[in-house]
Amino acid sequence: MENNTKTSTDINIQLEVADPAAAAAIYDTAFGLGDRLGFRTAQTPATGFRGFILSLVVSQPSTVDSLVGTAVGVGFSVLKPAKKSLWGYSAVVQAPEGTIWKIATSKKKDVGPFTREIDDMVLLMGVTDVKASKQVYADRGLTVSKSFGGKYAEFENQGSPVTLALYPRKAAAKEAGVDLEGSGSHGIVMDSGIGSFTDPDGYLWEATA
Repeated sequence: MENNTKTSTDINIQLEVADPAAAAAIYDTAFGLGDRLGFRTAQTPATGFRGFILSLVVSQPSTVDSLVGTAVGVGFSVLKPAKKSLWGYSAVVQAPEGTIWKIATSKKKDVGPFTREIDDMVLLMGVTDVKASKQVYADRGLTVSKSFGGKYAEFENQGSPVTLALYPRKAAAKEAGVDLEGSGSHGIVMDSGIGSFTDPDGYLWEATA
């Protein structure tokens, strides 16, 4: 049974990179995320798919194209070129340090003036068992907002800079356009009000100071 007690997620993401200052400069030019994203020096190595995707949700296709363009300009590589789909318009890119990003909109054509505004940032964590992981987070006080059996789960944002969602690891790799295999550190740490712990798939959470 899910625990629906409301707990502020207030998730802040820290990417583990070789050079935090250099990474911060690259991301500022690519996406302009400000304090939505932090960096720390990597402590342990990682190879292949790290298991997660960071998604930027925007309002229209021109915003997707603009963000992809500035990202590629500072060294990101394109894993999936921007294109229309049943669900809208999106692209997938990979940062120089390995983090995979999806930039997406539900719109298939522009509906207003050009903007680079980011409406939402989603942490899509690939996990072994969506139902089990969903219960872990529900037990810590997060409120499930969307749930589709073992295929997908999403938690209420509650004003957090980042929305948390769960996806089967295999499906996440397919979404990213990369091979499923990977080992070592996820290369990401979440600071939040839900406490310090490591979840069943090895994702590291730290209590917000």
